[in-house]
Amino acid sequence: MGGTDALLAARLTAGDDHALAEVFDRFGGAVYGAAAYVVGAGGGAQDVVQDVFVELWSHPHRYDPDAGSLRGYLMLLARHRTVDAIRSELRRIARQERHYRLTIDEGPPSPGEQVLSAHMASEVRAAIQRLPAAQRQVVELAYFEGMTCREVASAVGIPEGTVKSRLRLALAKLEAVLDRQLLEAP
Repeated sequence: MGGTDALLAARLTAGDDHALAEVFDRFGGAVYGAAAYVVGAGGGAQDVVQDVFVELWSHPHRYDPDAGSLRGYLMLLARHRTVDAIRSELRRIARQERHYRLTIDEGPPSPGEQVLSAHMASEVRAAIQRLPAAQRQVVELAYFEGMTCREVASAVGIPEGTVKSRLRLALAKLEAVLDRQLLEAP
C-alpha cells in the first residue's frame, strides 16, 4: 500500500476504507490536537475529529493533492469545524441567556394586576357571549377546551374549513368589540 497523499486521495475516492484507516492513523492525532487546542480536550475535540474524517470519507474529491498536503487539508477542515463548534456554542449560550431573561420569575401579581386580569377576563367572557351561537361554540371548544380545528369539526359535525372560517370571523368580532371597550374605558 502506498502512502503518498495523491495515492491516498485516489484510494479514498475509489472507496478504499483501508485508505481511510491509514489516513486516520497518520493524521488523527494531529487533527485531535488542533481541535483540542481550540475547543478543549474531550468530547468537543472528538466530535471535530469525527466530522473531519467523515467529511474526508464522504467527499474525498474535495482534496486536491496539487493544492497542498493531506495533513494541511485535514488541519484546515479541523480549523473550520472548531470555529463552527465555537459559534454554535456561543449561539446556544445566547439563546439560553435570552430564555432566562424572558422567563424571570417576577413573583406573584400585585392586587392591582389581579383586579385588572379579572376585569379583562370578564370583558372577554362577556364579548364571547355576544357572538352568534355557531361562532361562540367553536371558540369555546377551541380555546377553552383546547381542541384542534379538526377535533372541533368532528365534535360539531361540520367541515374543518368551516370551523376555521367561524374562528376567524369570531376573533375579528372579538377584537373589534374588545378594542372599542378599551378605547371607551375611563
